[in-house]
Amino acid sequence: MNKAELPEEESQEKYSVPGLERGLRLLCEFNRQDKTLSAPELARRLSVPRSTVFRLLTTLERMGFVERTEGGRDYRLGMAVLRLGFEYLASLELTEIGRPLLDRLRDEIGYSCNLVVRDGRSIVYVAKSVTPTAFASSVTVGTRLPAHATVLGRVLLEDLSLAELRKIYPEGQLEVFSENTPKTVVDLFNMVQQDRERGYVLQEGFFERGISTVAAPVRDHTGNVVAALGATIPAPHIDADKLEVIVRRVRETASELSRLLDHAPERSGKVVNMWQG
Repeated sequence: MNKAELPEEESQEKYSVPGLERGLRLLCEFNRQDKTLSAPELARRLSVPRSTVFRLLTTLERMGFVERTEGGRDYRLGMAVLRLGFEYLASLELTEIGRPLLDRLRDEIGYSCNLVVRDGRSIVYVAKSVTPTAFASSVTVGTRLPAHATVLGRVLLEDLSLAELRKIYPEGQLEVFSENTPKTVVDLFNMVQQDRERGYVLQEGFFERGISTVAAPVRDHTGNVVAALGATIPAPHIDADKLEVIVRRVRETASELSRLLDHAPERSGKVVNMWQG
């Protein structure tokens, strides 16, 4: 059997680099809950000798991917990780094309605008255009929020069948973040199908009390939802006269971004059995 005939998993394992894999796994142990970690703790988590972890940390520290805290015993992520993250976001055609559209929409409606993508059960903010107002949002580029409990997340789940949603949310009861959060996968499915039929989502105080959101899907050449574009209104209710304009411009901007991503509605006529499985 030649290399081309090797099973995919066997071929990947044969050509993997254990040291590199350990280094990446080490970096992934850091998160917003575990901002700092010691070498012994990392060794325990990775199930490798402390000497190995020290070598990994020394290499990563030299390259700027980790740095020591003031005490010198613990480590945290370094600036090189942030640089990679921003380079990744900048390399996405979606954000490059979408950012000026967000800026224009913000100027037209007077509210902050966002562009998000889905990563598993989470949404990730990849672009923002904020207004210089007193309202200060804790959401920044890179922020992750639960998809099932947010308006933007509902948009990103629109294309999924009930069976596909069950794979993402196998639990019987979904985690509740507000009185509006769907409690089961079936509740979530029914909700996003109504959103899909409507073509946009408008919700007041869905994830956070006092914050309203208008969002619409962004589709690519395959016809699939690849992002959600939305406006954040720091008010529990939206004036009816303003609301019509905001909804229209959010939908038009999402459609414009979709066209720039080569989405053609007439080519997206596939029929999907959303209840399959």
